[in-house]
Amino acid sequence: MSNLLMAVDRFSTWIGKFFAWTVVGLTLLISWEVFSRYVMNNPHAWVLDAQIMLYGTLFMFAGAYTLSKSGHVRGDVLYGFFHPRTQATIDLVLYILFFLPGIVALTWAGWTYANESLAMREQTFNADPIPVYPFKFVIPFAGGVLLLQGLAEIVRCVQCLRDGAWPAREEDVEEVDVDKLKEMVHVKDADIEALDKYVIPAAQRQEGA
Repeated sequence: MSNLLMAVDRFSTWIGKFFAWTVVGLTLLISWEVFSRYVMNNPHAWVLDAQIMLYGTLFMFAGAYTLSKSGHVRGDVLYGFFHPRTQATIDLVLYILFFLPGIVALTWAGWTYANESLAMREQTFNADPIPVYPFKFVIPFAGGVLLLQGLAEIVRCVQCLRDGAWPAREEDVEEVDVDKLKEMVHVKDADIEALDKYVIPAAQRQEGA
């Protein structure tokens, strides 16, 4: 089961990182449009719609990635002080009552929504229309990936209730651990204090000068 959960984490991570490249597309598209509009005096009506679609795609597929890293916003004021089993109980209840119904509805309705858009070959409403239906298929697919990651999180809650500790998850970007950084560069607190005693007076003398 642990290997399966880690596989789901890796899949969500890969999806998130893959669609993160839309940032590059957004940057190039906006830069080109700014140049074309203000330098060449040749604006394009479809670019704004394309920007919205690219950003929407990035935002939708970031959901499962963020959930796999336990990065979604939560009320940590009290939650962080609870024991793992209490945390798991709260998470499990919220997943069942709110997450599952909402994401299932999003995925189901999104699939219907996208197919209706495909059937009518829906386009944007401007001087230079572009197809909308490819973007609308992002909704059910992103919802499905998020649902898969949510099921993995529910299993983690059950394991935590059983074992009393949270199971491992796929790691990615971590915040800087100052103590670990000191060990890596072989710096001691005494060295930092000595450096402060030298740097701060020197800076004060420079300001006085």
